[in-house]
Amino acid sequence: MANRRQIIITHKDHLRLENLFASEFATAFSDKPYLQSLRGELDIAKLVSPEDVPPNVVTMNSTVRLRQMRNKEVETYTLVYPEDADIANGKLSVLAPIGTAILGYRVGDRIEWQVPSGEINFKIEELVIQPERDGILA
Repeated sequence: MANRRQIIITHKDHLRLENLFASEFATAFSDKPYLQSLRGELDIAKLVSPEDVPPNVVTMNSTVRLRQMRNKEVETYTLVYPEDADIANGKLSVLAPIGTAILGYRVGDRIEWQVPSGEINFKIEELVIQPERDGILA
């Protein structure tokens, strides 16, 4: 699993994720270790206003480039809420194993994370779009 660190998240996204965890949808998957890890990170997260999010932090609706450390493959995803997920089009749910791993982390962070096929190690290579930084606030 990823090292437990204090992630940075906006008040609005924190509230939305708290509500998601309280929903029937999330309780159906609450036994998943990666969701329990995200739950723990939300409990100790640093909550900030959108204008106070550092420009290198992965937030909701950010587009991020990840490099797998084993094979050096680069993948690009936009981190979204479950209802907007569409992995074929690069939209990764925050409740997917990798989605839970990157929320609140920074460019340059290396993350080890358990996924259904085993453990993956990757580096957050680049934050292509961060809504807060780029003025694309919803």
